[in-house]
Amino acid sequence: MKLDLSAQPAPLKPLTDRSAWHLRANAPVVGWLVATVVVAVGHRWIPASPWLLVHLLLLGAVTNAICVWSQHFTDALLSRRVTPASRRWQVARLVLLNVAVAATVAGMVTATWVVTLVGAVGVGVAVAAHGTALWLQSRRALTARFAICVGFYVAAAWLLPFGAGLGATLARGLDEGWHTRVVLAHAGFNLLGFVGLTVMGTLVTLWPTMLRTKMADDAPRAARTTLALMLVGLAGGVVAVLAASPPVAAVGLATYLAGVLVSVRPMVTAARRRPPATFATWSAACAVVWLVGSLATLVGVLALSGTWEMAAARVGIVTVPLVAGFAAQILLGALTYLVPVVLGGGPAAVRSTTAALERGAVLRVVLFDGALVLFVLPAPSLVHVLASLVALGALVAFLPLLVGALRAHRRARRTPFVAPTADDVAAAHALGQDLRARTGARQGPPVEAVTGPRRKGLAVAALSVLLLVAAGGVALDPAALGTGTGAAPVEAGASGTVVPTGRTTTVEVEARDMRFFPSTIEVPAGDTLVLVVTNTDTTVHDLVLDTGATSGRLAPGATETFEVGVVGRAVDGWCSIVGHRQMGMVLSIEPTGGSEDGTSLADGGTGTGADSGSAGHDGMAGMDHGASGAGDTPSTSSAATDLDFMATPGDDFTARPAALAPASAETVHRVRLPVSELVTEVAPGVTQKLWTFGGTAPGPTLRGKVGDRFEITLVNDGTIGHSIDFHAGALAPDGPMRTIAPGEELTYTFTATMSGVWMYHCSTMPMSAHIANGMFGAVVIDPPDLPAVDREYLLVQSEYYLGPQGGEVDMDRLATGDPDVVAFNGYANQYDAEPLPARVGERVRVWVLAAGPNRGTAFHVVGGQFDTVFSEGAYRLSPGNAEAGGSQVLGLAVAQGGFVELAFPEAGRYPFVSHAMIDAERGAHGFFAVTG
Repeated sequence: MKLDLSAQPAPLKPLTDRSAWHLRANAPVVGWLVATVVVAVGHRWIPASPWLLVHLLLLGAVTNAICVWSQHFTDALLSRRVTPASRRWQVARLVLLNVAVAATVAGMVTATWVVTLVGAVGVGVAVAAHGTALWLQSRRALTARFAICVGFYVAAAWLLPFGAGLGATLARGLDEGWHTRVVLAHAGFNLLGFVGLTVMGTLVTLWPTMLRTKMADDAPRAARTTLALMLVGLAGGVVAVLAASPPVAAVGLATYLAGVLVSVRPMVTAARRRPPATFATWSAACAVVWLVGSLATLVGVLALSGTWEMAAARVGIVTVPLVAGFAAQILLGALTYLVPVVLGGGPAAVRSTTAALERGAVLRVVLFDGALVLFVLPAPSLVHVLASLVALGALVAFLPLLVGALRAHRRARRTPFVAPTADDVAAAHALGQDLRARTGARQGPPVEAVTGPRRKGLAVAALSVLLLVAAGGVALDPAALGTGTGAAPVEAGASGTVVPTGRTTTVEVEARDMRFFPSTIEVPAGDTLVLVVTNTDTTVHDLVLDTGATSGRLAPGATETFEVGVVGRAVDGWCSIVGHRQMGMVLSIEPTGGSEDGTSLADGGTGTGADSGSAGHDGMAGMDHGASGAGDTPSTSSAATDLDFMATPGDDFTARPAALAPASAETVHRVRLPVSELVTEVAPGVTQKLWTFGGTAPGPTLRGKVGDRFEITLVNDGTIGHSIDFHAGALAPDGPMRTIAPGEELTYTFTATMSGVWMYHCSTMPMSAHIANGMFGAVVIDPPDLPAVDREYLLVQSEYYLGPQGGEVDMDRLATGDPDVVAFNGYANQYDAEPLPARVGERVRVWVLAAGPNRGTAFHVVGGQFDTVFSEGAYRLSPGNAEAGGSQVLGLAVAQGGFVELAFPEAGRYPFVSHAMIDAERGAHGFFAVTG
C-alpha cells in the first residue's frame, strides 16, 4: 500500500495479507488494556501500585501497539511488499515482547529482581530488533517523501532498551539521591523517547488522513526538524538528569518541547482546513495538548528546582497527564481510526465499524479530558477519586465499543448490496437520514453520526456530570476545603432511647483491603456491643465510630477490643487514616428488633446512653492519630487532617538557619526578649498560633562561655501570663521565674557557671502547653578550650500537638503525649527541602537539644559516625580517641543537650533523624548535603 499525502489524502487501505492478521496482532493490545482496567478497578484485591498500572498500560498496551502499527505504516510509506518470512519474524518479535512484558510485570508484583531483569532484557531485545528491522527495510526501499517518519520509528525503538536497562536498575534498588534521577531518565527514554517520537512521527501523515484534508506543504520539512530537536533535547536532558542540575535538564527538555511545537504548527494548519469532528481526531488533538502542557510544566518545575530533591517532590504532577492524557488517549484515538480501516471489507463495512467505535464520541472526550483536569487541579481528595472513576469509565467504554464494532463489521460484510431507489433516498433525506451506510453504497466519506445540536447537547451533559463530580466531592468531603468536618456528627452515644437488655453482644471485625469485614453489624436493640477489631492488612488501620469510641490505630496484626455501649440507634464507623474512608472503608451498626440473636456473654448492662456518650467524647479526646500524624478524625478542630509529610513547602519558604555562630568576645550579654503570639506555618499547609520568645519557635539562640553574665528582659506582649526559666543559670526561681501579666516586663539575670547546651522555656502552668505551643529555646555555653571546627549547627527538637488551623495547642491531644509533629527547629522536615551544607573532610559539630515537652531524641546521622560526643556537660567520647570506639547516636532525654562531631567521608546526601523512627516519620528528619 502506498500513501500519497501530497494532495488529498484518502483513508488507509487494508494490507493485502487479510484483516485477520491485524486482529491477531492487536489482540495483545486489547489484552493489556483489559489487564490495566482490571487492576485499576480491583486494586483492593490485587497487589498493585500506581507504577504497575503505568507499566501495564505503557509497557503492555502501548508498546505492542507501537510495534504493530509502526510496522504497518513503514510498509505503507515505503510501498513495501510484505512477505511470509518478514511476517514470521514480526510474529517472533511480538511473542518475545509479550513474554518479556509478562515477566517484567510478574517481577514487579512479586518483587523478584531477577525476573524483572529477565523481562527488561527481553523487552529491550524485542524492541531493538523491531527497530533494526525497520532500519534495514528503509535502507532497501526506494527514496520516499515520508521516509523521515520511519526515522522516528527507528530512533524510538533503539531508545527503549536504554530505558529498560534503567528500569531494571531501579528494581534492584538505589539510594534516595540517585533514585529520583534514574526514574526521570527512565521515563525520558521510554515515555518521551519511545512513545513520544513514535507518536509525533506517525501524526505527520495520520493527522491529515484522519481529518480527510490536505497535508500542510511544510509538514515533511517540519518533521525532519522535529526529529533532530527531539533527539538532541532528549539526549541533553537525560545527560543533565544523570550528571547535572535540574535547570540544566530543563534546557534539554525545552529543546525537546521546541521540536514538538515545530510539528504542531502544520497540524494546526491542517485542522484549520477541516476541524476535528470525530472521537479519533479529538482524542489525538487533546493528547497533543496534554503532551505540550505537561512538557511546559515539567520545564518550569526543573528550571525552578535548585536540587533534585526539590524536583522529585514536584515532577509527579505531570505523571497522570503524560500517561493518561497523552499516551492512553492517543492510543485509543489512533485505534478508533485504524481498526475499521485495516479490517476493510468495503466502504459499508468500514462505515459500520467506524460508526460503532464513534458512539458517544463527544460525551467520552469531554468526560475524560474534563475529569483529568479535575484530577490534576488542587481539589479535595474525594473529588480526585470521583474524577478518576469518570476518566476510567470514559476510557473503558472503548472495549465494549470495540466488541460492537467487530460485530457490526461482520454483519456489514454479510449484508448484500442493495442499491436504494430514488424514493428511498428522498424519504431518507426528508427524515435527515443517510441510507448509504445501511445499503453498502461505495462512494463518499462516512457521514457524521452526530449533528451539531446533538453534539452540543452531549457536551453539555458531560459538563453537567463533571460539575456534579466536583460539587459532590466537596459536599461529601467538606473538611478538605475547610467548610466542614468531613465526618459524621458526633452523637451523644449509641443507645438512643432504647431500654438496656442486660445482654452483651461481641462481634469480631477484620480490617483488610480497604474494607471492614463484616461491613454491616446487626445487634439486638438494647444489647451492649463489644467490638474486637483485628488488622490483617499490611498497613495501619483503625475504626472510629460516630459516638467517639475508637479502636485506636492498629498496626498490621494488632487486635484491639473496645466497647461501643448499649445500641439503640444506627451507628456509623470508618477508618480515619487519610483517604481510607473515601475509598470505602466504612462500617455500619444497625439495631434489630430486640430478638435473642445476640450472644450473651455477660449479665447486666454497661450503662445508659448518656454514660456511653460521655465515654465516647473521652475516647475522642485521646484518640491516637497514629504514625502519620494525620487522618480523618472525628475532631472538628485539628489541623492534623491537613498534614502531608510528603508535601514540600511553598516557593516562598525559607528554612530556619541552623548554622551556629561562634561565641563572641563579650562577657555580658543583654537581650530583650518580647513574647508575641504569631500564626506560623509548622509544616506544609499547616499553621498554628504560637506563643513565641522573640517571634520564633524555638526562640533566639544565646551563646557564651563559662563565666559570662546574661541579662534577659522578658516583655510580655501576649494576651495571657508568661514566664521564663533558664536552665543555664542556678538561682532561686521564686522571683525571676514568676509569671508576668500582659504588658509587664521582667529582667532575668544569671551567670553561666557550667558548659553545655541548655534549655530555656516558659514555666507558667500548664507548663506543657506553653512549651508545646512554642515557648522554648537554647543557650549554648562552650566547654573550656572548645576547639574550632569547620561548621557548627544547632538542632532543637520539639513537638506539636495540633489544634485547628491557625489555632493553639490541642490540650486533649497533648495529654496523650502522642504528638502530631516532631520537628527540628520548629518546622517539620524543613532540612529535607533545604539541606544543611558541608564538604568532604570538613569537621562538623552538631549541637542538639531535646526541648520536648514530652519526647527525647536519639540523634543519628545516616552514613556517619561520631568520633566526639559531648552530653550533659561531659565528653562521653573525646576527640582523637576514635580508634578506641565510636558513637552512632546521641541519646537525650527531654530537656537534655549535647553535641557530636564527625567528618563526612564522601560526597552525598546524609539524612539526620531522631532514631525513634516514629518521630523521624513525623518530621524529625533532614539532610546534610555534602559536596566534594
